[in-house]
Amino acid sequence: MKITTLKNAFRVSIFTITVSLFILFYFFSSYIYKNITITEIQKVSESLSKQVFNSMYQVMRKGWSREDLQVFLTETQNSFENSNYSVEIYRGEKVEALFGRIEQGEMNSNVQKVFHTKEKILTTENDATKIVTPIIAKQECMQCHINTQEGDVLGVVSVEYDFSEIIENSKNEHLLFFIFILPLMFIVVYIFSKLFLNKINLSLDAFQKKIHNINSVKDFKNLSIVKDKNTYKEFDQILEGLNTLSKKLKDIAVDKDILEFEVKLLDKMVITSDVIKDWKEYIKDLLHEINIVLPVYCLVTIFKTEEEQYEVEVFWYGKPDKKLMEHLNHIAKEMITEHHHLDHNGSKINHNFSEENLCLTELAIEDIEHEAKSLLLETPKIGGIVGLGIQARLEKDSIHSIVIDSILTTLLNLVGSIKAINKYTEHLEFYATRDPLTGLFSQRVFRDLLEYEVKRAARHKYEFGVLVIDCDNFKPINDTYGHSFGDEFLKAFAELLEESKRDEDILSRYGGDEFTLILPESGAQETFTVANRILENVNKFELIAPDGTPTSMTVSIGIAIFPEHGKQPKELFDVADSMMYKAKYEGKNLVKYPTEIDIEEIAQKAQDQSIVVLDAIKQKKIIPHFQPIMDVKTSKVAINELLMRIEVEDEVISAGRFIETAEALGVVHQMDYMVIEAAFEKIKKLNYQGLLFINLSPKALMIGEFINKIVLLSSKYEIKRENIVFEITERETVKSFSLLEKFVQNLKLEGFSFAIDDFGSGFSSFHYIKRFPIDYIKIDGDFIINIHQDKKDLAFVKSIISLAKELGVKTVAEYVENEEILKFLQEIDVDYGQGFYIGKPSEKLLTT
Repeated sequence: MKITTLKNAFRVSIFTITVSLFILFYFFSSYIYKNITITEIQKVSESLSKQVFNSMYQVMRKGWSREDLQVFLTETQNSFENSNYSVEIYRGEKVEALFGRIEQGEMNSNVQKVFHTKEKILTTENDATKIVTPIIAKQECMQCHINTQEGDVLGVVSVEYDFSEIIENSKNEHLLFFIFILPLMFIVVYIFSKLFLNKINLSLDAFQKKIHNINSVKDFKNLSIVKDKNTYKEFDQILEGLNTLSKKLKDIAVDKDILEFEVKLLDKMVITSDVIKDWKEYIKDLLHEINIVLPVYCLVTIFKTEEEQYEVEVFWYGKPDKKLMEHLNHIAKEMITEHHHLDHNGSKINHNFSEENLCLTELAIEDIEHEAKSLLLETPKIGGIVGLGIQARLEKDSIHSIVIDSILTTLLNLVGSIKAINKYTEHLEFYATRDPLTGLFSQRVFRDLLEYEVKRAARHKYEFGVLVIDCDNFKPINDTYGHSFGDEFLKAFAELLEESKRDEDILSRYGGDEFTLILPESGAQETFTVANRILENVNKFELIAPDGTPTSMTVSIGIAIFPEHGKQPKELFDVADSMMYKAKYEGKNLVKYPTEIDIEEIAQKAQDQSIVVLDAIKQKKIIPHFQPIMDVKTSKVAINELLMRIEVEDEVISAGRFIETAEALGVVHQMDYMVIEAAFEKIKKLNYQGLLFINLSPKALMIGEFINKIVLLSSKYEIKRENIVFEITERETVKSFSLLEKFVQNLKLEGFSFAIDDFGSGFSSFHYIKRFPIDYIKIDGDFIINIHQDKKDLAFVKSIISLAKELGVKTVAEYVENEEILKFLQEIDVDYGQGFYIGKPSEKLLTT
């Protein structure tokens, strides 16, 4: 039986102890009683033996005859015949020699011993007592026993008493007595246990009533355990321990409402686009939820991004009076000084009201107590403070302090994250359209704007001009004075171009030291005017090098006019670009305008290039080249990127020179298949086990059977699909989002991986991360080339790395052109690096 209560345990224990003591006492008393009985019997037996012995002496003194002795012995034995006693008399040898033998029992060892030792022997065994006594000859015995001497043993008297019946009777009487005593013992024990348990129950009942009345943490905190004067000291110690425990639990007990609030608070950390857009409404709703568990009158957020002024937002639960609002303004400024030790002048303070109809006019300044917490981020540079206006008379314990700290931490993280994301988005938006070094529009934006201007000019039937501007001698300046001065020179040159153009003209950095300019609603004359002004200003331009040497340069400018020189964006750019190269060829520092012969030559060149591309496909002169990508941490080549080249006579031409022609001809997907199969064949031959990045043309998205063909090729050449990473350039796919999404999903289903190239160069970085299962991000090299010198580039790249790590995406930095950049990438935790410093494209597939 399982004992589950103290009461039953105590009673069972008392019963067990009582029965055990009873049994122990019974056997102990029985043992004592038996020993006493045996001792008494021995005394009686010894007395009887003396009596027999003395009777024999008396008879012998009378000088009895043999017949008299026989009669005496017979009568003595008969007298004990019906009793538990038996008497035996044994003659010694000398007595038998005078008086002859008599009928007597066989002598046992004790009788023989007494004859020999002349000493009396008393033994008790098997519930029987035996006394063997020698009959010693005295002087007076010499008259009859003439053959003996004084001290000889004449005979032995043996008296035996069987007391087993007495012992048995005494046992029964003893047992009856104890059976009678046992119920009395149980009654006494029961009364004792009842009194003992009643004293305990008095305290337990009182304690149980107090516990029963606890239905919330508030009830628990009012619990007080008082010792009962009627209870036992040991139980008082238990209650005292419980009292100590309850006091400790009061400090750590959390109410259900608070726990539910904490869970909701954690949910608030999920930052969606709606939260970023309407974060103030989000905070107002949060203020409502806070007041469920904690009376909070107002909430203050103070944030500063980079060099901007502090933005202070005060959220009120209701509507306070003007005096209280001014007091909060003062408190907010004190928070800025106290937490960030900075000047608060110029800070803009806005007041928001969660409940417009809730009036807080009766609320006094002394009714509000303030708690605050601050945050400082380095990348992007953000400083923030969050404060709460709590009811001043609130009794705060450790739990309330934890809740307050949780609210402040959540608000800091929430608003801080929103501010960081907004800043990061601003960076993305800027760098997606702008060149990081000069701040001018990027090549991609130039292409989009040129396309837009062509459509607009065709619709409204007006002309516009395009300029391609290239620095004639920038490379020697860059090589002589270093990249840092080269960057400064380009920035100063960009500013000169800004000053030289008209306000409505669109200036872009096309790449390196090449710039483009779109001149809306401009004919040949207006375009020439701007081009010549640029030329004149450049001739006056001079910048002092680090060694004090004045540096200058000249430019070559090519012109194209819509629609005279082309009706498509590519045609216009090709004409202006060709004219720029013609200006260089003819001596530099010139502006060249195309003639009819120039237009014919450009068209012929395009036609020749088409023939080259088609011939390369026909003759299977599509050659795979590989550029190594290094694991920045191990400095080992872990990836090779597949690049397409075509062979024309003895020259190998890079994709940049023919890819647009191939796309225009609609054959780029055929070239993709050919170069991929050639690469797979090489991988199998060399047993290459690393990753292979494959650049895809946007046209591949339009080919329905593309993925199926790649799957067949990977099976044919036994290539692991997880080792193939398809790479799509961000700026090329923004117009085909739904198509790209389906394409990427199919890629992933087949086991291939996916990478975004030139990440950050387009408008859609966030959309890619949100919608696509990206495995790798290749950071646009324009942000890498000056990362060790440009803080904006560094901040942008760090933001991409941080975002990628949160999402489990690997990062690849392009344009790793020197050891300094590589070391810098190691410090900021980029995963992989790619560039001419690590390795140039070649037919060799690196396997280390």
